[in-house]
Amino acid sequence: MLDLEKLEGLVKIMEDSSLNTMSIKDGDFKITMSKLDNPPVLANGSMVSAVSALPSEKEEAASSAGSTEEDNEVHIVSPIVGTFYSAKGPTIPAFVKVGDTVKAGDTVCILEAMKMMNEITADFDCEIEAVLVSNEQKVEYGQPLFRVKKL
Repeated sequence: MLDLEKLEGLVKIMEDSSLNTMSIKDGDFKITMSKLDNPPVLANGSMVSAVSALPSEKEEAASSAGSTEEDNEVHIVSPIVGTFYSAKGPTIPAFVKVGDTVKAGDTVCILEAMKMMNEITADFDCEIEAVLVSNEQKVEYGQPLFRVKKL
């Protein structure tokens, strides 16, 4: 059986090499290690834009009732799993608040994922109608962060 020191050495070799898979057999003991096929890569300071036209409750009710009335309501959703931050720091004002008008390309929040801070921007001019998550809340991929109205 491999001792902890040898096992740590094997993990280090695997991390430092271009190997994707490694198997070791020592008597009755066998271990196989694999790297992710496509590990997620985020550039430092990259801008991530995620706006999705999710149907609102009004739209869902209208569509189920057969109405053709359109609503300009959309949500800015999380493009990744991470932690939501409304500002760059605890003493700095939030990027946006309810009632603010946001221009395309403006930062609306930061999502931290794997120790990387990702600025989330608006794809179009809009007005913030509601902030749907609280500061430092964990968010899921596709989770609505803001309800907005297109301008």
